[in-house]
Amino acid sequence: MSQTIDFFHNVLSTTPPSQYCQSFFLFAATAVSAIALLPPDLKQILVDYGARASSHKANNNNNALLTFLSTLTRHTQVPHSWFAFFYLLSVGCSVFWLGQFLLGGQIIRAVAEQEVKYGNGETGMGFGQVVAGWGMMLLQGLRRTHEHAFVVRASGRSTMWVVHWVLGLGFYLGVGVGVWVEGSAAILRGVDRLGLNSEEMVKLAVAVPVFFYAWVNQFRSHRHLAGLKKYSLPTEGLFKWFVCAHYACECLLYLSMAVATAPEGVWLNRTLVCALAFVVVNLGVTASGTRRWYEDKFGKGAVEGRWNMIPFVF
Repeated sequence: MSQTIDFFHNVLSTTPPSQYCQSFFLFAATAVSAIALLPPDLKQILVDYGARASSHKANNNNNALLTFLSTLTRHTQVPHSWFAFFYLLSVGCSVFWLGQFLLGGQIIRAVAEQEVKYGNGETGMGFGQVVAGWGMMLLQGLRRTHEHAFVVRASGRSTMWVVHWVLGLGFYLGVGVGVWVEGSAAILRGVDRLGLNSEEMVKLAVAVPVFFYAWVNQFRSHRHLAGLKKYSLPTEGLFKWFVCAHYACECLLYLSMAVATAPEGVWLNRTLVCALAFVVVNLGVTASGTRRWYEDKFGKGAVEGRWNMIPFVF
């Protein structure tokens, strides 16, 4: 028993923090993918929420498993309004890690030292990229907090399964670290170089405009959805081309952050690419359900010619 404990202790103490984040994102993406492959009635119980969940009329009376899972999920629901915790946590993480850096906190130093020792060593993001990644994540968290408080109208009766909520909390905790952890060497050196080298400038020149394009259009998409008559079909802005334009923007946001924070010699930040994989899988499953719901309610031609979420792919 002691040998087993020592083994896990050694693994945990010698694993780069970036790999913890990556493992969580990939595990969560795999779990969501596995659920997406389940039979439709079972998948609907575990995945759908809000209007889509309330519209299902699956007959579970003769299936013991479906009955059990339906009862379980029904009694482990949390209000849809609890999405607010995601964005508050995101902002809180950004402020916490900034405070740790400015005050020379021991937590960020311990994480950064373990990353440098067992991860990317002295290579990685430049300090300017660390600032850019942190700033992008803070802006996203602040805007989503504002939207949830003043734009999006969460139904008091709409709920989601608590497992979805816990995964979301884990995601934002992981991303809060992921935007800077591959720049740990730069953090330990401190503000030794405020300027950007040519490679970092090119990455930011590509990523920052894309980020703000997605950032602005996601706000417009959420505002359009909030202004619709209940359960209407969105048609303005990017919704002319996407079933879930706000999800397309979400993917673009994390892709731009992955480029902006890409370590030296590569074009993508591996930790944020893993986060993007979870975003694509998680939102992709929901986007597919949204398309089916629109087709059932408005007819198959209602969203014909629109991509679900990713142009030319999905």
